[in-house]
Amino acid sequence: MNCIASLNVCILLLCTACGAPASESLVPEDPMSYRIDYQVDATRTDGTISVAMKLSQARALLREMTMRPDSRISKLEADGTLESRGDSVSWLPPATGGTIRWDVDVAHRRNGDGYDAWLGANWGLFRAEDIIPRASTRTLKGSRSETWLTLALPRGWSAITQYFKDDGAIRIDNPQRRFDQPTGWMVIGNLGVRRDMIAGTRVAVAGPVDSGVRRVDTLALLNWTLPELARVVPDLPRRLTIVSAGDPMWRGGLSAPQSLYVHADRPLISENGTSTLLHEVMHLTLALSAAKGYDWIVEGMAEYYSLELLHRSGTISDSRYALAKARLADWADSAATLCRTSSTGATTALAVRTFSALDKEIRNLSDGEANFDDVVRRLTGIGDDVDLILLNDTVTQLTGSKSDVLHIDKLPGCRNIAVADRET
Repeated sequence: MNCIASLNVCILLLCTACGAPASESLVPEDPMSYRIDYQVDATRTDGTISVAMKLSQARALLREMTMRPDSRISKLEADGTLESRGDSVSWLPPATGGTIRWDVDVAHRRNGDGYDAWLGANWGLFRAEDIIPRASTRTLKGSRSETWLTLALPRGWSAITQYFKDDGAIRIDNPQRRFDQPTGWMVIGNLGVRRDMIAGTRVAVAGPVDSGVRRVDTLALLNWTLPELARVVPDLPRRLTIVSAGDPMWRGGLSAPQSLYVHADRPLISENGTSTLLHEVMHLTLALSAAKGYDWIVEGMAEYYSLELLHRSGTISDSRYALAKARLADWADSAATLCRTSSTGATTALAVRTFSALDKEIRNLSDGEANFDDVVRRLTGIGDDVDLILLNDTVTQLTGSKSDVLHIDKLPGCRNIAVADRET
């Protein structure tokens, strides 16, 4: 047995099954496909989940899998060979398959203030990434996984995930990846669920019963606002799963692939006229990541449209919209810098004010033929990390002119970021 102290992970080297053949019934017919079965057992009563990842293949297609388990992972063991390399663990499975197993202590505090992953006696709420560490693989060129997820739950419990099928075996299929792993938020327990089809998106709102989750209210707000979002970004996600619960969960909102979490006590519309729910919906829909120092772009877009969608849908009046923008503008005055590693509330407010000015500038430069919606439409799901150069280039392509609003000297702190980028 080899123990990795930095990870608090004990690796058990098991070779007894090295020569055991894989189950023929599970091996895919496609000779270039191997099957992965994630078997998640949440029936224990100690706040932990057991995960088994079973590999079935006719020949050595998957040759090595490497992951970086955090301190919540323990009792890591596998058929074949496990090797520790610094903070990572590599599994070299038998040629015809095998199983790697681990336990997860699910609960995780977010910045010491509430939990962003939880498993208790009556329910659990966490991301698939919390219980299944992200992994890279070394495979035969051209091969890919056929991945499934099954959940073993206590009697009377059910599960809601971002996937279309929530009972029995769930197929995990991401065409952009050759090695598929489950992603996104999931909630398990004695659940209440409400569903609807809105603007071509299948929406599910789920949370533990008697936890104050406003399922129907949430669907009502989305019925008003998602059609407006579809006018900005025509290709909305096929499915939107919203999971919610009360304490001890973190009192905020977090997005993940095709799913988001929001605390049950968060108002659907805040006093300042924005919406945590719509903010996270925007993150999920835009699927943008920020380059270092430019978090304000991504956070600012999400906040800007959380307000815009409410106004455009008629959910808030013109006067309420104007008041909300004025309050955000006042808050923006307290922001010392715009470009920073993580956007604060004041920084995000300054970003909203910047994008409001940018929208007016684009309309003027294009004689009303374009606006900020067109910028966002072009950036959505672009795949590259968004930075000031990309944002500026997109505006220039639309208008034929450089943006004065986005001049680096008008964006506090951004020149320092630009200088640091050149130095590196």
